[in-house]
Amino acid sequence: MALTEHPVVASLLPVVLLIAVGWGAGRLGWIREAAVKDLSNLVFLVLIPALLFRTMSGVRLDTLDARPIGAYFTAALALLVLLVVWRGFNPRSIVLALGAVFSNMVMIGITLIGLAYGQAGLVTLLTLVSVHALVLLTVGSVLLELAQARAARSAGDPVSSVWRTAGSALRGALIHPIPLPILAGLLYAQTGWGIPAVVDKPLHLLGQAFGPLALVLVGVNLAATPLAGQWRETLWLSAVKNVALPLLVGLSAWAWGIRGLPLVVMVTAAALPMGANVFLFAQRYQVGQTVITAGMGVSTALAMLTLSGWMLLMQGWLP
Repeated sequence: MALTEHPVVASLLPVVLLIAVGWGAGRLGWIREAAVKDLSNLVFLVLIPALLFRTMSGVRLDTLDARPIGAYFTAALALLVLLVVWRGFNPRSIVLALGAVFSNMVMIGITLIGLAYGQAGLVTLLTLVSVHALVLLTVGSVLLELAQARAARSAGDPVSSVWRTAGSALRGALIHPIPLPILAGLLYAQTGWGIPAVVDKPLHLLGQAFGPLALVLVGVNLAATPLAGQWRETLWLSAVKNVALPLLVGLSAWAWGIRGLPLVVMVTAAALPMGANVFLFAQRYQVGQTVITAGMGVSTALAMLTLSGWMLLMQGWLP
């Protein structure tokens, strides 16, 4: 078998090439910063909701396995807490810990899992995606507010309500173009009606456009990522994200009795590079922005090797 015909290489190579195309376009200035924002809106507000709704509209709740959610977030939250305890309970430590556990499941993960493991793999991934931001960003918000409240109390400043902030984070994570179409698709699937062909075809075409455009945008953002002076911290952060998290998720999934394709998808999802939501989080709280931006670039670049390694290692667990 030729190297390019290996299942892992055949699924990962198109992802790498599309990111490389975006990187080249970004370096040459073909896609400007203003256009990136508009294209990102197109991806998140139009293309991804169409794909998510169509994928989940055929999933019956009685066949949906919720164990991956418990197993995945047991590992992710344990690692987040461990990193915060290790590096100190302060806003910067919390933001970096969030970067070490937050995967790019949407812009890279959906396309990769679809290519590598098909519709069945996507169902497991989207089960995780449906609560990924909700769980991690809400926990991160609460921890950050607690850390800031402690600092404000020490300085004698007024302290804002942690619960008000947690409620705002919870509401923002639910009213979002990722969980909403997943939940809407699941609810629609329970009716048993099916999607009429005249609606299904446009949804299918929009969903097909998502993967290439999302990956090109990852490359464009990678080209604009500053790395100078950030190597030591970003390499540490990327190693935890790309190697330690998938190892812990795999062990957790095994302990929960998960085997076969769901186990493989969970480890692959954990091995994905750092997600862009962490930068938005760092930007909102004005802490760790430079390291997180550089970390996204290094994590994505290293994932070409580490993600390939995890996928090859997990091939033996496929049914």
